[in-house]
Amino acid sequence: MAVREILTVPNPTLKKVSKPVAGVDEELRSLMDDMLDSMYAADGIGLAAIQIGEPKRVIVMDLEWGKGERNPRYFVNPVLSDPSDDTLPHEEGCLSIPTYFDEVERPDRIKIDYLDYDGKQQSEIAEGMFAVCIQHEMDHLEGVLFIDHLSRLKRQRAVQKVKKLVKQRELDDE
Repeated sequence: MAVREILTVPNPTLKKVSKPVAGVDEELRSLMDDMLDSMYAADGIGLAAIQIGEPKRVIVMDLEWGKGERNPRYFVNPVLSDPSDDTLPHEEGCLSIPTYFDEVERPDRIKIDYLDYDGKQQSEIAEGMFAVCIQHEMDHLEGVLFIDHLSRLKRQRAVQKVKKLVKQRELDDE
């Protein structure tokens, strides 16, 4: 297991659409373990494989992490369906857009079908924060960032803020 670099905007890899994987094997489980380590190291609660440069339809998530506990979840080839008509506005952030947060409105309930860490088919209803997070991560698999749901001006501000942050970190590392 290893902590990998998380790509940040405006890296063009983040706009790529991820491809389905053939199935869950040791190599994919190793990738998911690396993703989880990378997510924890960055203090996140969700990460899509594309965020570490792997254009595969894989997501890891741990909604308990912020509460000091660990309850990792793995979603391979996830498919969302049956979104509720009711929406939930929620302030979102993203490890690929560090230090920037803004409100996005999404369905507050959605069905998700996926393969788990062991390659077993799963189906469940996501509600509340789980629904918000899985939709956010699914967007990554489609090459969409949460700032793409915002106005052009807010998007530009977010990208500029991240560019400035990255440049400052590079200067600090010298």
